[in-house]
Amino acid sequence: MMGLVSCICLFMALKITEIEAKSILSKSKVQPYVVNAYRGCQHGCSFCYARFMKRVTGHEEPWGDFVDVKINAAELLRREIRKKQPGRVWVSGVCDPYQPLEVRYRLTRACLEILLSNGWPVSIQTRSALVLRDIDLLRCAPGVEVGFSISTADDRIRRIFEPHAPTIGSRIMALEDLHRAGIRTFVMVAPVLPGAEGLAELLRGKIDSLLCDRMNYHYADRLYREHGLEYARTDEYYRKVAEALGGRWVGRG
Repeated sequence: MMGLVSCICLFMALKITEIEAKSILSKSKVQPYVVNAYRGCQHGCSFCYARFMKRVTGHEEPWGDFVDVKINAAELLRREIRKKQPGRVWVSGVCDPYQPLEVRYRLTRACLEILLSNGWPVSIQTRSALVLRDIDLLRCAPGVEVGFSISTADDRIRRIFEPHAPTIGSRIMALEDLHRAGIRTFVMVAPVLPGAEGLAELLRGKIDSLLCDRMNYHYADRLYREHGLEYARTDEYYRKVAEALGGRWVGRG
């Protein structure tokens, strides 16, 4: 599925590999299409479902320690949208489109410019306030929504489960900026971590919708045990969060 590896470099613990992909606009079960300009994610969240990708990519590095950069993503997308029926595009499904490498490579912005200039609706999902860099594109285009993945209101819990991801405060502030700019915003609480019930107050007036998913994957089971947080995996806790947030629940739970 991937073509020639053009460059491999090491930056601290992160292995960055520049590759040429064979396709970029794929079908998705979440939205009609998905674009992933990167494979792998610097945030390396302990619970991330995308960890499964290591089984098919052959990476030996721990999740979060490698990123493949699809340097021809924009070129491919420009060709592929001419051949496919327009539909909503999820940016992104198995990586954060605004992980730190996006500052350098700007692939997400390049793909958004192509999609939006051709009138394709877009749903962005990220953990990073870097999305504000592209607010000039987003505020002028119809059919755009920007969502943040926020699993807890407690930054101490965030540091346990997603220590390399941006702070909760930075995400909340970015949501507010986007919402004030007239851009449709949402939050995805997945998984529902301890302290998630505190999001109700933080998100008030900043989002148009909220989704929750228990995400019954077991990648982070050890962390729950080590920190005495197993209560947060019970049905009782989920009911408490559901009552506090009043969002729409998807998936199991």
